[in-house]
Amino acid sequence: MRWLDNMPWEVVIVGALTLGLAPFVPEPHLVEKIRMLFQGTLSRPIDIFDLFMHGAFPVLLLLKIARTQLIKNEK
Repeated sequence: MRWLDNMPWEVVIVGALTLGLAPFVPEPHLVEKIRMLFQGTLSRPIDIFDLFMHGAFPVLLLLKIARTQLIKNEK
């Protein structure tokens, strides 16, 4: 996972905030798609793609945080 270690924090944070929260009004797509997933209405391919696209950077941010903590604890 060296590629994740080499990725700048700024890129991951800005990506997580912009893609994770876009569009800002009326409701972020990520929130809408997660709600649809739990309600069982996430069935159209475009909605599934939206979930992955808007969730990619927030997941990367969580992975980078976890990886940084693991590396810090090993030292």
